[in-house]
This record gives sequence, structure tokens and C-alpha cells, in this order.
Amino acid sequence: MSRTVYVNGDYLPEQEAKISVFDRGFLFADAVYEVTSVLSGKLVDFAAHMKRLERSLSELKMTTPASDAELLAIHRELVKRNGIDEGMVYMQVTRGAADRDFLFPPEETKPSLVLFTQAMGLRDKPAARTGIKIASVPDLRWARRDIKTVQLLYPSIAKTEAKAKGADDAWLVEDGMVTEGTSNNAYILTEDGALVTRALSHAILHGITRAAVLRMAEEDGLRIEERSFTLEEAKRAKEAFITSASAFVLPVVEIDGVTLGDGAPGPVARRLREIYLAEADRTAI
Repeated sequence: MSRTVYVNGDYLPEQEAKISVFDRGFLFADAVYEVTSVLSGKLVDFAAHMKRLERSLSELKMTTPASDAELLAIHRELVKRNGIDEGMVYMQVTRGAADRDFLFPPEETKPSLVLFTQAMGLRDKPAARTGIKIASVPDLRWARRDIKTVQLLYPSIAKTEAKAKGADDAWLVEDGMVTEGTSNNAYILTEDGALVTRALSHAILHGITRAAVLRMAEEDGLRIEERSFTLEEAKRAKEAFITSASAFVLPVVEIDGVTLGDGAPGPVARRLREIYLAEADRTAI
């Protein structure tokens, strides 16, 4: 069945959705995006996603295409029109269409706004029960990973390389330290019970789910250490997991062929996923 998508003010069947070949998102990846989870037909962490969108746009000196209230209405309308009970709403904002030039176009250039939905199971993911396998890949991305741009070619290359190695995803490594996953933040639980994840900086995406999970972990009594960790430290960890808007909390059971613990999802990852889902159900709008 054809989806309804949103393109610059219009709700259209996906086959009719079009954007200019001169759009800078297409020509230069001059665009940012957000992906919001949908549980029971409601949006999870919507306000936080809009706050990060505003930051990304500001960092790139891009024009905001609509108010938060307008964007909320568009998200809800797409969820309704497409009958999404569980899944994602993807939103992309570009600097707009203009003649191809490395210089930014005039400030009055109208930004492009595109949204679409993807139906998928989020609450009962098989990977949450079995855990996922990780392969390490060098981190060769640009230096401003804190801005959620559509420059996703290298993460796509890295994930494909990890799949070729028999893993489910890649952890990116720079200067001997794990930065993050291809589309998620990375965590380990040390032998002495500390939950470790890399501190916020230009090196990683400031994950919305990351912020929520760290808050819940601290409230649940876990000791948090926001610092870099090596691949070898990760391989010695009691547990590991990832977080993202589409995965919530997913346990990692193997890194570069090294089994963590007994090879099954650990109690901390399982507990944090349970807490996160309960909170998401309570606060989704």
C-alpha cells in the first residue's frame, strides 16, 4: 500500500512525491534530519528531537522551516494517514533548491521540508532477546558528528563492512577509542559496575535516547562514567549495548568475535530497555 508523505506543504502519495534536482540536500548533502519513534500511535521524545533539530539548523546557519507546533501537527497527521501504530517518522530539512554552487545560496532561499513514515516493530525486537554482534571499523567521518546531517555514506559503508564480517553493526574506532555505532551510541558495563559511554563532544551524535537512558540509569542507581573507552576495554566488559530512537536499548553480545559474558543479553541492558519502554509509553504524545 502506498504511503502518504509530506513534501513542502503537501501530503502526497509516495509515487507523486518529488523534490528539485537542484535541492542542496541532493547535491551537497546540505541537510539535517530527525527520526522520531512511534509507540501505540504516539510520538516518543518529540520535544527533545525538535530541540536537537533547532541546534543542528543553527550550527549550519539554516532556516527553520516551521514551528514546533506545526511540525508536531505534520507528524501526527502522517501517523494518522498511514495508520502507524509502531514505527518511525523521518523528517529532513535542506537548505533548499538553488543553482549548484559551493557557496550557500541567498538567505531568503526557502528550505525544503520532507517527512515520511516507516512501519516497523519496535517494542518486541528479536535482537533485544538475542543481542547483536559488533565488528569494529575505523571512524573516517567528518569532525562534526554532533550535527545530525544526512551525510550518512560512511556509516552505510561501515555497516555493510560489518555485515560482510558476520556482524549486525559496526562500532567506529578513532585513535584507538570507540566513538559510537553507525547510527547509535555505544556503552559498556565494567567489571566494577560502572556504565561507561563517551562524553558529548563534536565526535559523537548527542543522542536523544542516550540522554533519556543515562538519566534513567542514574535514577536506577547505576554509576555513570562519561568517558572514552578502548575496543579492548569493551571486549573485557561485563555487558555492552547500544541506544537509538529505533532500537531503544539493544544488548551487544559479541565484539570482533569476542563473546561478552555468557553470550546472552545482560541484566543491566534488559533492565534499561524495560525502564525506557515504560517511560516512553507514559510520556509519548
